[in-house]
Amino acid sequence: MAFTPLRRRFTFARMDIRRLTPAYAVTPQIEPTDVPDIAAAGFKTVICNRPNEEIPVELQAEVLRIAVEAAGMTFIDNPLVHGQMTMENIQVQADAQSETDGPVLAYCASGTRSSICWSLSQAGKMPTEEITKATSDAGYDLRGLAPQIDAFGSR
Repeated sequence: MAFTPLRRRFTFARMDIRRLTPAYAVTPQIEPTDVPDIAAAGFKTVICNRPNEEIPVELQAEVLRIAVEAAGMTFIDNPLVHGQMTMENIQVQADAQSETDGPVLAYCASGTRSSICWSLSQAGKMPTEEITKATSDAGYDLRGLAPQIDAFGSR
């Protein structure tokens, strides 16, 4: 299945990939067996936003790194702990987007943390209304985050 800018969601046998922009999408937890579909969809980078402490060994970052890199994509481990997202996390996410030549797929437990980190990484680069619309259209209602996005963007 090809990654096209006309489709907002991609549903594979197990994955539910939701596009926020043509170059950035989120999904709940992936498995090594999902990697061929991710590569076939045209993604060039996979960002793990899920801390290892939340998941079994067979889904931890290093296992997925091996599968993603074997498929010819870049893997970035950027764990986001509930309530403890840092400026460094947001910068890593922003850098991954700007330094990748092709679509980026970020995953966490549900896609919400990956959407929040993307939203904050876009603060000041695009209007807050566009950011919250993109996440809402993808099924992540982050309108309550608008004041934080505004504040972040004014930094």
